[in-house]
Amino acid sequence: MLADQLDHIVGVDPHRDSHALAVVHVQSGAVVFEATVVASSDGYAQALKLVDRHASDRRAFAVEGTGSFGAGLTRFLTVRGEQVLEVGRLRRERCSGGKSDALDAVRAARSVLAQERPATPRAGGERQALQALVGACAFFCVSVGG
Repeated sequence: MLADQLDHIVGVDPHRDSHALAVVHVQSGAVVFEATVVASSDGYAQALKLVDRHASDRRAFAVEGTGSFGAGLTRFLTVRGEQVLEVGRLRRERCSGGKSDALDAVRAARSVLAQERPATPRAGGERQALQALVGACAFFCVSVGG
């Protein structure tokens, strides 16, 4: 179980221009720290520094939208050896007024803890290389009439 392997989970609600972060203590479920950073490499570096300060022990990042607005952060964290888990689209409570980016970051963290086997992001690395190879082979076969 994930709760046995981690001390903190960092929920991320990514948007085009900014990402909301929430550090959640795994055992108690308490929110330890919240922040918003710019969606850029400088913002990602700032996020990692903030998380290092508030969750320096066993941790993982729960990122919603690892294939869209969270893709840049996911790549940034993965290259630096951080564990990144994919969060499916969360059910929002927009009508009741219970929606905020900070709250969505907390929900992202807690939703991963509720899963028996959280998913890891599929994009990047070997997958992209294989897609490029398949595309090149298809192009070659069409070009030579095969």
